[in-house]
Amino acid sequence: MTGVLLAKSEDGYHEEVLLVDHLRQVAAAAQHLARGVGLDPETARLGGWLHDIGKAHPVFQRRIRKEKSLEDNSYPFRHEIASLYFLPLFAESLWPALCEMVVAHHKCVIDDRRELGLLDFYEKKGSRSRKAIFKFHFDPWDEWQADALEVLAACEGICVRSLAADEAHAALDWCVQYCTEKQNETSWSRWRGLLMAADHMISALPNLDNEKLRRLFRAPDLRVFESRSKNSDPQLYPLSSKAADSPKPHTLVVAPTGAGKTDYLFRRCRGRVFYLLPFQASINAMYERLKELLPEGTDIRLLHAASKLVKPDQSDTDKSQFEEEAALQPFVGAAIKVMTPHQLAKIVFAGKGFEAQLLDIEGADVILDEIHTYSEVTQAFVLELTRVLVLNGCRVHIGTATMPTPLYERLLELLGGTERTHEVHLELAELDTYNRHRVHKLTEPDSAFSIAAKAVEKAEKVLLVYNTVKGAQDAYRKLREAHPSTPALLIHSRFKRGHRAELEARLKNEFDNKPGPCFVVSTQVVEVSLDISFDRMITEAAPLDALIQRFGRVNRRRTREILEAGKLAPVHVIAPSGSQRPYDGEVVRSSYAALPDGEVLRAADLQAMLDGVYPELKVQQIAAHVQWESDGVRLPPLYHIGKPVLMDLLELDGAVCIQEGDCSTYETGTWEERSALEIPVSGKLMWVHRDKYIQIEVGSQPFVVPDSDYSSEFGLEFKEPNPFM
Repeated sequence: MTGVLLAKSEDGYHEEVLLVDHLRQVAAAAQHLARGVGLDPETARLGGWLHDIGKAHPVFQRRIRKEKSLEDNSYPFRHEIASLYFLPLFAESLWPALCEMVVAHHKCVIDDRRELGLLDFYEKKGSRSRKAIFKFHFDPWDEWQADALEVLAACEGICVRSLAADEAHAALDWCVQYCTEKQNETSWSRWRGLLMAADHMISALPNLDNEKLRRLFRAPDLRVFESRSKNSDPQLYPLSSKAADSPKPHTLVVAPTGAGKTDYLFRRCRGRVFYLLPFQASINAMYERLKELLPEGTDIRLLHAASKLVKPDQSDTDKSQFEEEAALQPFVGAAIKVMTPHQLAKIVFAGKGFEAQLLDIEGADVILDEIHTYSEVTQAFVLELTRVLVLNGCRVHIGTATMPTPLYERLLELLGGTERTHEVHLELAELDTYNRHRVHKLTEPDSAFSIAAKAVEKAEKVLLVYNTVKGAQDAYRKLREAHPSTPALLIHSRFKRGHRAELEARLKNEFDNKPGPCFVVSTQVVEVSLDISFDRMITEAAPLDALIQRFGRVNRRRTREILEAGKLAPVHVIAPSGSQRPYDGEVVRSSYAALPDGEVLRAADLQAMLDGVYPELKVQQIAAHVQWESDGVRLPPLYHIGKPVLMDLLELDGAVCIQEGDCSTYETGTWEERSALEIPVSGKLMWVHRDKYIQIEVGSQPFVVPDSDYSSEFGLEFKEPNPFM
């Protein structure tokens, strides 16, 4: 019977998988993961074999083959519960770990949304119903346990024998009692996290080979950053001369753009690294940079909505190997992950799967880059994330070009104060070498276009930054009409993800690296960690910290000749008027007032300017949603929050649109094909338009916009005026 028992059926994306093969693969993955996180590999291997053996039950087999009878619909069937009947095949000392791996690898043990957890059946059903449900999972025992035992016989280390009915029932009763007692604790299950991580990985990559499994949790070789530091000119990169070997676990670095923060932060790392950045473009750029710097074969992954679309050079890479590596991106165990803080939200709010994610990051080095860029809600979340990371043994390294003193002091407190935090700042003389911009205030918005025209005549590269997508689109259209022969590019968040990746590549390869006049019009997506350098900037007023980041994309390159010449680049800031969405109007106006006009923006003055704009730390209170106390998680093990309400406030899920002409491709496409077609938009914006567009119930449930609303040059343009745009 072993050869015909299925774990998964063919679904259009994957071929059918035999139960024995799935258990063998999950067991191998769990064993390798256990070695990486300090759990017993042999227990993990056995848990992998046990976790889905309940799928041998005839009800499951008929359902997966779509052959179910009327009786099969009598009750819900949970294969995890059926698997627990086989615990007596293992030493009793292993039962707690095995139970935690098996019982809740899909559902909470209690308060599951559909009440399908083990304790939901036990505590929320009447006695008669409860007995009927468990009988449904057990019968016909003699028939299906023989099939299950035939599968388990393929596992070395399991002493396969026939189990009496009372022995199997006693094992399930033990699990019920064990899980009930666990409800009185507050902790999280590392065994549950391990099995979930292994199961999800193998479900996506059923043929993952042992060599890739062995690489999981291997720390990266970061010696290149020490080498670069020793070979760097300290006048150009002052952080290269500063010691990074402090025994203090955490780091706070405040230094201007171009001072060598990234190299310094990596010099502070000792193990696996999670590098957190706010924007897709900066994530892509960092991923490419690390791929270029680190030894070939280093397991570097990037995680954001379109991460599978950023393909490395495949000239020497087999296509199937790339596809496997791309599919591996979301799973545990990379040497380095480049991602947004939002992708760690389930840890803070104890969302489904948080144990696997926490197991992955526990004890790792976490770099938080440009932490000041977030909105009040997101900044509150990032502060809570910092607290939770420290609580779980992570070494947290924070680097920023600008940080108001109240935010700095709060972060220092979260990191454990000066006793546990290595603080790094530049000296006044070093800061003076970063006086790179002369600020000009523009009271008339349209004067930006005459300034841009004169800059083109001088063969300058001009970067124009607007606060909204619509503002950027309108400005780009005017410039294209006035200068049709000048190379120009528009980049913002509202492009198809596939197009967005192409635009980011063009920004670097065609506009940054090549001489000659050009326009690039953008939103704030260019603010952080993009290594581009333009000759002149024209920007709408924005919060001071955001403006400083934008200025960092102009006159960015540092050479001895440039420093000696004291080169200054012009930045023109358009005076604020009307609504300042998406920013706080008061902050934007006070930021504009703080700027000099016609004078050099001195790096040494920025801290006082920032503290004037941000005299106190303003973050929204989210403590009620955070599932961590000062000594650990406040939930019982084998439990998670089904739908953390703050996810909607943070807009972590967001909304997406697709073109009408892409509907059929989207409905039948793979994950990668669908992702390439999606156009990210804010949930608030689509709420305004909810009655205008239909929404299809596949994939990410996108809204469908007319083909005429989108172009590869302008992105998505909603045709009617909207105050949220």
